[in-house]
Formats: sequence, structure tokens, C-alpha cells
Amino acid sequence: MVLYFSGTGNSRYLARRIAEGLEMPLYDLNACIKAGDTAPVQTGRDVVLVTPTYAWRIPRVVSEWLDKTELTGAERIWFVMDCGSEIGNAAGYNWQLATQKQLHYMGTAQIIMPENYIAMFNAPQKEQAKSIVEQAEPELQKVMTRLKAGQEFPPQREALYDRLMSGPVNPVFYRFFVKADAFRATGACIGCGKCVELCPLNNIHLENGKPVWGKNCTHCMACICYCPKEAIEYGKKSRGKPRYHFEALERKQQDA
Repeated sequence: MVLYFSGTGNSRYLARRIAEGLEMPLYDLNACIKAGDTAPVQTGRDVVLVTPTYAWRIPRVVSEWLDKTELTGAERIWFVMDCGSEIGNAAGYNWQLATQKQLHYMGTAQIIMPENYIAMFNAPQKEQAKSIVEQAEPELQKVMTRLKAGQEFPPQREALYDRLMSGPVNPVFYRFFVKADAFRATGACIGCGKCVELCPLNNIHLENGKPVWGKNCTHCMACICYCPKEAIEYGKKSRGKPRYHFEALERKQQDA
């Protein structure tokens, strides 16, 4: 089974491609996390977990869900992580997670996809994003080849920098940066509720037709990047930056 969590569609796209290529069922963790559903999941022997990279590890909301949820029948697990640049030493923590779940760790693969973290970085324009996705195709094919063969992924780089970013920096980043305080709706907001619908942690609600953010945020960027009116800002950091979500790129490809 292919499990995935996705903020703005990159991981969903990769998971769908992998599931189709391996003829495996696809399981949406966004829906489970949003519903608080930790009931056992009948996965079968092989599990492929596809996630974005948050602070140089898999998202904390995903590891917390896995900690609470029994993967019935699972014996082996592969991790596929997309990122804007690097995953640090995420593989070391994925090995720990697999061990805790009593699963055979089959490795971690990194796939570079378009950046979406506009709370800190710039998302690419659509043509550049399209190019990044095209450049990711060979690595995706390598991933699927190894998965089909039941082979482990090659070891990831594990330099001091990687251990530092995934180790001490990760909890500091969550503590000081992963907050919803800076999100706000501008006058362009039409109160459609898309942000409420997409928030995997139910951290947004509407008051007088406008979104209000709570304290439980994972910085998935779904609210700001999927807003149909681009009416959400993250303080001053998102001003003037392009929004990115994969489905808009797919529409552009279809229209071309």
C-alpha cells in the first residue's frame, strides 16, 4: 500500500504515480489526520510512505499518526520524501520509526520537487515548476524500479550538516517557526472556506466569513497556496511571492 501526506500536491502526485506503477492501493493520510482516525489499516506486506520534508524530516503529524496506528500485515517499509533542496538526515529518523513499528526498513529516497514553503522561501513560477517536475522524472523512475524489484533504496548522504539539521535544528525550527500567528486574510477573501476544508489539523475556522487560525499548525501551506483569490498572507514574508500547488501545474499542462 502507498500511504501519503501532502500539503500542496507534490507528494500526492508522486504517491499516485507510484501506486499506479506498482498497482498498489493508495491511502490518504490527510483525511485520516484531519478526522483523527487512527484505526488499524490493512496495508499488506509492503508499505511505501510518501511525504514532503518538514524541517529535514517527515512531517511530525505523520510520524505521530504512525505511532498511534497499527499497519496490519505490514512487514517492509520504504520512505519517499520530496523536498525543495534536501532532506538532511531524515533517513536516520525514518529507520528509527520503522524499528519502532517492527518493520524492515527498506531505505529513504529523495526527490526534488517545486518549493512550496513560502513562509520562508520563494515558490517557482509555473514554467520553472514544470521544469523541476520534468527533471524529477528520472529519479521517480529509479524509485519505482527498485520498488518493483523489492530492493532497498541506496543510502542517503549523512554528513555532519545533515545530522545537525535533522537533529538539533528540527525541534528548534518547530518551536520557533511552525506557528500560524502570521497568517491573515486580506480584503480579497470571499469566505469560500477552502482553507478550512484543506487544513489537515482543523486549525482554521470562519468568523464573520473570514478565516481565523488557531495554535495547531504544521505549516503545510495548503491554506495559503490553494486560496483561489490569493487572499492569504503570511505576515510580510509571502507578499509578492507566487503561490504553488501541483494541481494548478497539471491544469497548465493540460491547457498547453
